[in-house]
Amino acid sequence: MKQNIVVIGGTGKTGRRVVEGLTQQGHHVRVASRNNVPAFNWDDHSTYAPVLQGMDRAYIVYYPDLAVAGAREAIGALTEAALKAGLEKVVLLSGKGETEAEACEQIVANSGLNYTLVRASWFNQNFSEGAFLDSILAGHLALPMPEAEIPFVDADDIAEIVTHVLLDDSYNAETITVTGPRKITFKEVVETIAKGIGKEIHYQPISLEEFKAGMKAAGLSDSYVWLFGYLFKEVLGNPENQDVSHDMERVLGRKATDFKGYVEKTVESGVWNQSLPQTI
Repeated sequence: MKQNIVVIGGTGKTGRRVVEGLTQQGHHVRVASRNNVPAFNWDDHSTYAPVLQGMDRAYIVYYPDLAVAGAREAIGALTEAALKAGLEKVVLLSGKGETEAEACEQIVANSGLNYTLVRASWFNQNFSEGAFLDSILAGHLALPMPEAEIPFVDADDIAEIVTHVLLDDSYNAETITVTGPRKITFKEVVETIAKGIGKEIHYQPISLEEFKAGMKAAGLSDSYVWLFGYLFKEVLGNPENQDVSHDMERVLGRKATDFKGYVEKTVESGVWNQSLPQTI
């Protein structure tokens, strides 16, 4: 049966992939964002009801992260609006190992809605679509936590999982954890990308304080600096948060995409061949 599904965060890394997957299956998809009609703004709770009107299900991605101030209030208001709108089910994207995000998970779980929680490790796409792309293009990536071993997960895998559990009610009330198939360090990430594109890239280990100072010097907001500090210290700093999950195999019947496979796919896209914008 075809569904009416709203994707909140439908222009983001996983959201746009979920939109594509659902659309290919013939579902009616509404992309909820600031620039669409009706407009959706996490900071304006009055925008929630209009985008939920007439929808059957929802995929929820909170920007910039469920750990930031205001996320709990927003998720609470959204689930209340979803319940009033009569939605059948919601799927929430959460962060693996984020204590603050787990508080938002509980809000969804206690909302009265049918739900599935999807907890994701750090994205492969951070190096091709996100915060670290410019560093890769510049050939120099300076990050803290060189000893952290991270099971980076591919956004395509997350989207496929989300699309599956969003439509399959046998996963109601479950928490699905998505990771890559193995743990790698930032140094190994850089070496793998460098080999894939045939270009020298240098990884420089720095302290967390040096990293945060560099973000401030680049003009990033205090809230953004805090978030990255939190993600590095609380998530990557705890080895227990970096276990490899096999939920991908359980749900989709296949192994998760390996980082090497992600690099091969991204090399073909040409994103790492572009030049950095020139500054005057």
